[in-house]
Amino acid sequence: MVALSTNARPRSSPKSKVVPAFVRHYRDTLEAALEYHDWSDVADLANAMRRCWQDRRQVFLCGNGGSAANAIHLANDFLYGVAKADGRGLRITALPANAAVVTCLGNDIGYADIFSQQLSVLAEPGDLLLAFSGSGNSPNIVKALERARELQMTSYAILGFSGGKCLTLADHPIHFPVDDMQVAEDLQVMIGHMLMQELSNHGANRASRSSGATRASVSTRASTSRRSR
Repeated sequence: MVALSTNARPRSSPKSKVVPAFVRHYRDTLEAALEYHDWSDVADLANAMRRCWQDRRQVFLCGNGGSAANAIHLANDFLYGVAKADGRGLRITALPANAAVVTCLGNDIGYADIFSQQLSVLAEPGDLLLAFSGSGNSPNIVKALERARELQMTSYAILGFSGGKCLTLADHPIHFPVDDMQVAEDLQVMIGHMLMQELSNHGANRASRSSGATRASVSTRASTSRRSR
């Protein structure tokens, strides 16, 4: 069942509705990408992010341009939006977000390393990298995926066009073969919002129980240690 606002009402009857050609083209491209995709890879990503949430592992997002903006936007959704009630969202970092870090690294060691260098410092084995790239060939995304593999992270990449180099570098590519950068970037946000809703609806209780069990285990060990002394 599609959830519509109770205030939603059509502005015109279907018979009188005129759809401009440019709107129809964009809509048809987006609908085709959604219709023909095998969504099992997105379900797998949802499970991987849920496990990170439960285990308190970190998730890193990266992208350039519009994809960078998408990474920053979605980091907010996963940090706070998935668990507004208790504030215990995912441990998540948008690698393009810190302008001082990005410009320092770009100036000192090169733009191609602005994400991989951050991962070298911040990431641990078992953390997750989610990369956004329309072309799949951006050098800094390629290097980020290579570094993620070196660090024994799990990597996903949401890609458009041919998928580029990232199609084989990502552990789990999510590829939409659309030759349209704007649609490719829209799909990044759409998948991010799908994941947010899925985790919000079905992940919070499990993550809360997991973290609660961990705290209880730590408390029990501490109590036992005190008694032994």
